[in-house]
Amino acid sequence: MTAAGGLGEFPWEHAMALGVGVLRLSPKDFWSMTPRELERAMSVHFGRAPAAPKRSEFAALMAAYPDK
Repeated sequence: MTAAGGLGEFPWEHAMALGVGVLRLSPKDFWSMTPRELERAMSVHFGRAPAAPKRSEFAALMAAYPDK
């Protein structure tokens, strides 16, 4: 995160290393991918991020661990 609370820059070096190095895509194929295609290719290698908790699960967590 950045100091202002933003997400920061996209990790292009890691994405390019995965796409060109691990997945062995040509630079042309890598740069023609959409963000969704890149995410799917990365998820095959690293696994998908867990889904966000449902509202009821989040409410239960909030009740169990309230802010002080």
